[in-house]
Amino acid sequence: MNPCKSPLSSMRRWLLLLGSATALVAPSIASAQGELTVYCTVQEEWCRPMVAAFEKTTGIKVSMTRKSSGEFYAQIKAEAANPRGDIWWGGTGDPHMQAAEEGLTEAYKSPRLAELQDWAVRQAEQAKFRTVGIYAGALGYSYNADELKKRKLPEPKCWSDLTLPAFKDEIQVANPNSSGTSYTMLATLVQIMGEDKAFAFMKAMHRNVNQYTKSGAAPARAAATGESLVGITFQHDAVVQALGGAPVKIVSPCEGTGYEIGSMSIIKGAKNLENAKKWYDWALTPEAQAIGANAKVAYQVPSNKSAAVPAAAPKLNEIKLIPYDFAKYGSSAERKRLLAKWDAEVGNQPK
Repeated sequence: MNPCKSPLSSMRRWLLLLGSATALVAPSIASAQGELTVYCTVQEEWCRPMVAAFEKTTGIKVSMTRKSSGEFYAQIKAEAANPRGDIWWGGTGDPHMQAAEEGLTEAYKSPRLAELQDWAVRQAEQAKFRTVGIYAGALGYSYNADELKKRKLPEPKCWSDLTLPAFKDEIQVANPNSSGTSYTMLATLVQIMGEDKAFAFMKAMHRNVNQYTKSGAAPARAAATGESLVGITFQHDAVVQALGGAPVKIVSPCEGTGYEIGSMSIIKGAKNLENAKKWYDWALTPEAQAIGANAKVAYQVPSNKSAAVPAAAPKLNEIKLIPYDFAKYGSSAERKRLLAKWDAEVGNQPK
């Protein structure tokens, strides 16, 4: 008998084909039930242990991408008709607030809201629960103390010091279009000085800026290595460098300074909505909010009242913080207006 025509052989071939078809279908089923796409806006070194801990806790497989908050805001807006991400975790609250206003994120009231600090709950209420605060951190700058001493330059203590000719080409700061950190600086200066004086200050400082980076944390690393003398960042980013042994001194400017509420939002139309809610609730727990400090990469003040504040975190009650208007400066119209004005009057100008 021809073995090819054996009923047993035919059955084997049928089973093999069925197995192949099942294998092809299985990933799509898993995709709908056991996966999550996270857009992460903190340091890569913090994103990774967060993902690993969530996967271990839930068994849900996570695909993670890291970009700055301005970049993710633009990406989420561009993908609105066909969202690729499920949850946007971290980064300054202003672009999260703008995304909420524009309907790019989902409203969700976590059962853990009652565990959070007032500032985190207030932000959620302002955004109609389309975002929530996960940490807070003060803006400032750091300078390389060894380089400053070597060059016999004056110690900067205020925002106004950053326009001194001594710091020509020695300041690094991010571009506010891509960086939430730098947009916070822009909005902070407007609130401290008034708009006209703030833009005059930024034009003067522009002569001293050697690079506008994409990432808000990058200037802290530049100051730490001596690539730049001064780096304007959130103070907790400079703490990471100081604890790593870099000769940096962290400055809370004498005029006062703004602060961020780092935020989290579920993306409108998320394909893995239930898993996004699981991440959202889990990320508000004390255990999840301790991961960054345990990994020695995050020194913000966490939003859960029961989460331990890292010992090295800047003491917010000892810093001259302004009453930052998150609702106004997180609004779509104000943010677009200020960024367009910065492009025209600062960023695109010659030095």
